[in-house]
Amino acid sequence: MAKGTNLKTAELEKISHLEYFNIAISVDCVIFCYHEKQLKVLLIKSDLEEFSGLYSFLGDLVRPDEDLDSASYRILRERTGMEDVYLEQVHTFGTIDRHPSGRVITTAYYSLIDVKHQKLRITNNELQWHAVQDIRKMAFDHKLILDTCLARLREQVMEHPVIFNLLPEKFSLRELQELYEAILQVDLDRRNFRKKIAIKDWLIDLNEMEEDVPHRPGKLYKLKPEFKRKAGRRKAGGPRVAIA
Repeated sequence: MAKGTNLKTAELEKISHLEYFNIAISVDCVIFCYHEKQLKVLLIKSDLEEFSGLYSFLGDLVRPDEDLDSASYRILRERTGMEDVYLEQVHTFGTIDRHPSGRVITTAYYSLIDVKHQKLRITNNELQWHAVQDIRKMAFDHKLILDTCLARLREQVMEHPVIFNLLPEKFSLRELQELYEAILQVDLDRRNFRKKIAIKDWLIDLNEMEEDVPHRPGKLYKLKPEFKRKAGRRKAGGPRVAIA
């Protein structure tokens, strides 16, 4: 009798443990660009009735034969055609009721691209760039994901050259300051900003000037090679990205 009871208990425990494997894992890609002096993010309109009219990030479930990084690279390739981009893992979100279809735990990655020079393939008309400062509500918990990725980006910009992924290879200090202001949402003192950038010693003076600009032409700079490597440009399927 005791033996039968033990077997029944073991079977119940096995069933109980199997329930833990009925949780979906996904990744969401928060793709930032800098355009028209605004920090923007790539969004797609949700196709779920619960979130009618709201936008969400590009995301997908992680397949059985891929890890989180591979899934995020796949989403970028399949949905935008991009491969040579900066991609960083930021945070994992696991609120119980975050998805109406069931339990889904998602890991967010953010990507930084130079939209003018990146070969971005947007084949879906529902896929659009939105100014970050104008976004108030999103599908799922994606507004929380956006805020978390923004906080990470703002932490990094003065200490890490990751921000240069948003700029063309050649840029002026005016453009660089305007980018910082767009990310931080503050006005920066021109003299103090340039002093801080000079201390970082990130840049090379190209001895070239801006052309065809409506203001006084400024000097052009580019990121030093050693810092360009630190900025983290990676190819899809390449080395692992930074892990939070």
